Amino acid sequence: MLEQLRSIVQKVNAAKDLQSALDIIVHRVRDALDTQVCSVYLLDSDLNSHVLMASEGLNREAVGHVSLDLGEGLIGLVAKHAEPINLQDASLHPSYHYLKETGEENFHAFLGVPIIHHRSTLGVLVVQHEERRRFDESEEAFLITLSAQLAGVIAHAEATGAIEGISPSGHKTSDTVFHGVSGSSGVAIGHTVVVFPAADLSQIPNRPAKNIDKEIDFFNNALNSVRKDMRELHGKLAGHVAEEERQLFDIYLRMLDDDALGNEVVQRIKAGSWAQGALAFVASEHVRNFEMMNDEYLSERAADIKDLCSRVLFYLQEKEPVVTEYNNDTILVSEELTPAMLVEVPKEKLKGLVSVKGSGNSHVAILARTMGIPTVMGAVVFPYNQLGNKEIIVDGYKGEVISNPSDQVRKRYLNTIKEQDLLIAGLEDLKDLPCETADNHRVHLWVNTGLMSDVLHSLDQGAEGIGLFRTEVPFLLRERFPSEHEQLEIYREQLQAFAPKVVTMRTLDVGGDKSLSYFPIEEANPFLGWRGIRVTLDHPEIFMAQIRAMLRASIGLENLQIMLPMISNINEVNSAMQLIKKAHHELIQEKLEVKFPPIGVMIELPAAVYQTRALAKLVDFISVGSNDLTQYLLAVDRNNPRVANLYSAFHPAVLSALYQVVSQAQEEGKQVSICGEMAGDPGAAVLLMAMGFDILSMNAATLLKVKSVIRSVSLEAAQDLLDQVMQMDDAQMIRSAVDLTLYNAGVDRLLRSSRTN
Repeated sequence: MLEQLRSIVQKVNAAKDLQSALDIIVHRVRDALDTQVCSVYLLDSDLNSHVLMASEGLNREAVGHVSLDLGEGLIGLVAKHAEPINLQDASLHPSYHYLKETGEENFHAFLGVPIIHHRSTLGVLVVQHEERRRFDESEEAFLITLSAQLAGVIAHAEATGAIEGISPSGHKTSDTVFHGVSGSSGVAIGHTVVVFPAADLSQIPNRPAKNIDKEIDFFNNALNSVRKDMRELHGKLAGHVAEEERQLFDIYLRMLDDDALGNEVVQRIKAGSWAQGALAFVASEHVRNFEMMNDEYLSERAADIKDLCSRVLFYLQEKEPVVTEYNNDTILVSEELTPAMLVEVPKEKLKGLVSVKGSGNSHVAILARTMGIPTVMGAVVFPYNQLGNKEIIVDGYKGEVISNPSDQVRKRYLNTIKEQDLLIAGLEDLKDLPCETADNHRVHLWVNTGLMSDVLHSLDQGAEGIGLFRTEVPFLLRERFPSEHEQLEIYREQLQAFAPKVVTMRTLDVGGDKSLSYFPIEEANPFLGWRGIRVTLDHPEIFMAQIRAMLRASIGLENLQIMLPMISNINEVNSAMQLIKKAHHELIQEKLEVKFPPIGVMIELPAAVYQTRALAKLVDFISVGSNDLTQYLLAVDRNNPRVANLYSAFHPAVLSALYQVVSQAQEEGKQVSICGEMAGDPGAAVLLMAMGFDILSMNAATLLKVKSVIRSVSLEAAQDLLDQVMQMDDAQMIRSAVDLTLYNAGVDRLLRSSRTN
């Protein structure tokens, strides 16, 4: 049966459309199970019923015309409970509903299994037989397995039809919603322009070089062409974003330098590979390393490398450039959008962005937020390759794309666009105002950064400090450990840009999921393995070089804080402190006037939650990494679509852990901050303030919204809300209670803009 299963799945995957796929299913399954009837019923939401979409064994005239209301008949029962029903005589079941058009009166045995995709029941797969018998366990297991494997194919086919405005049963439909995640808030209405990478790295075969010197020259010429393109794109951004944001394209160029990707490709050519193959190999190695990383910000750098290398490949393949025409209301769509794709669109024509892959930490999302372009990332079921000049709505607040909008929905979103313009104008006035509650309780709002391209935008939004600077990037983009001097220059740039405001630098957090090509770590379970502080303590030479670079970079500025990641016990802190003191002492002996900085630890492991007070005795400040802490507490990988819906910072266990951390830190009189997405959620920020967090560190794009909400509530009201939700045992109930408080506080305009339905 396994071979039959594979064969059916392969045939269905190759089908040209939904109806062809369904016809293959019913024909092949009937033969495989040697039964007399196989049928597929699909849910048509517009009709609110299950429609007979394909059948082998029932009257052909009934296909596409017979339907059952939701919950009606055995089909409705299977769909409602999302469980198989196996009967030896269906007519005896109380839910049996006879459909005379189908001619099914002669068939007694019945087995129906649900077709489920991402927890949604798409329809029911049914087999029937004249003989009164129960289908055996192997037959039932076969049908369940097949249904599970085909659900994704059917979902994709339905999505493709929805783009054309057609429901599964062929009726005209509208307002089809495709879910993703928010990349940049706002709403846009426009027409799609689909773009693709310049060249496909995955299609390059391995070949020996015929002339190594000639291949190297060819590659260097291609690099120079891409460098020229990047400089032109840098120029296109002039006047639209700050110089620091434009420096993103300088970072692209550095990736191609002699001590980065460019040199690796040359070395591989020298080893005998042709230029295209060497480039494809080096690109795939770096892309894979980045994609494996658990830190979402860093994993998204894979798209940048892929885009850059595909542009080099374009010149190696000597292709004719494709000229793209942009509408005046362009919604730019791609499988994986990149900053370079975005910048190629005339600014006045670009209204919104949709990327099938990627997250809110993608470089393109960061740039979109700076430019104020509504963006949806990670719209995985959006059939982008079927689009061509289609009108869609991009809801960057909810992370949704709506195709074939009805007049009613279009009008509602046009009103939202007007309202968001008023809201943005109101938020601009808050930049220079303090973040304090209506009863004068002060909260400090800091930002998380990783590149210089993040910094100026953060300052422009009124950020008071950096709560997390990820130091991994220079390590990840090189083919060797960066020298102390190279690190010093990078850290000095960050410290100077933010001076005199505090910059919190997290020590190197690699290992396990953040693999360095020149320092590979292979483990069965990288998320619970050798990573973070565990790696750097085992390699004090790496740790010491980084600490020395940080301390030297802070000379004369004195706005540095150092934070230790992935701490699970006090021995790790003691060991790290000894090394930091040693580095400081060495620099003093070198006659450098270095001030010893505040040292803190990140609470991101459940073990650290229960040791917060002991850890607080050893350091100057405590900072919670809410993303990882939530992930570890709930055992949920939020980047895994199968379980991402279980990830919630409003889970009672998460709130209890956070409350415990704050209480223990305060008992030792230590400053306590939180960095992560939770801090940037206006509703969650109210709870965090009520718990007693001194500093909320977030993405710069959310800072003014958080400030607006905090200035609209009193500390007393926030504490009353906290008391209320700490008695609740359900994340959804907690979220609703928070939203109600924000509404009562008079920030309903902000709520309406973030929830348009």
